[in-house]
Amino acid sequence: MKHKLWAATALSLGMASAYAQVGQVAVSDAWARGTVPGQTATGIFMTLQASRATTLVGVSTPAAANAEVHEMKLEGTLMKMRALPNGLPLPANQPVQLRPGSYHIMLNDLKAPLKTGGTVPVTLRFESADHKVSEQQVQVPVRALTAGAPAGSGMAGMAGMAHGAHNE
Repeated sequence: MKHKLWAATALSLGMASAYAQVGQVAVSDAWARGTVPGQTATGIFMTLQASRATTLVGVSTPAAANAEVHEMKLEGTLMKMRALPNGLPLPANQPVQLRPGSYHIMLNDLKAPLKTGGTVPVTLRFESADHKVSEQQVQVPVRALTAGAPAGSGMAGMAGMAHGAHNE
């Protein structure tokens, strides 16, 4: 009986990558866009919901030399991407979607291709209104390169963008 209980506990912990809550931020629907050999950048997407106002201030992963919170915004007829140096505010009890063509986590200088069906370990760093910093570990599933990008979202042409200057 103890073995079944431990197995059930381990299974439920393994499923935490799809929905995780540590501190006061719930993470759901997390996924990373798969890559092809030679591709050096990709995006991670998810929904975040904080029970108290907080800010996503940083991201790290062993899969890339650099991970940043970005936004894409249409300015006139040009889609521009930029890092959010002050982080992404998460209002209390309101879901914030990180999705193609909008807010997302940008992985630059990938150390290896992200293969469909794999996972990417990601550490999210949050800062509360009273300046307390917390970290949350998430195992992000990798989807096919073509997954989730609606036509015209702007993310399809992401590989040709100049990420170094973030088009500010």
